[in-house]
Amino acid sequence: MNIFLSFIKKAIDDKNYVSFTYENKLYKSVKPLKLSNENLLHTNKGVFEFSKIKNLTVLKDRF
Repeated sequence: MNIFLSFIKKAIDDKNYVSFTYENKLYKSVKPLKLSNENLLHTNKGVFEFSKIKNLTVLKDRF
């Protein structure tokens, strides 16, 4: 299992915001809502392909 995948699952469970880079665009304070088939990340700012997410950071802030 990818370590970023386990971090994102923990962030979903704990309702923490995340920050990441996706296709050279920075997304800050994103609410991760669910993972579908462990390939797509559904958030409040859209749906992202998990394999294209880089520099994932779980923030301490909660929603």
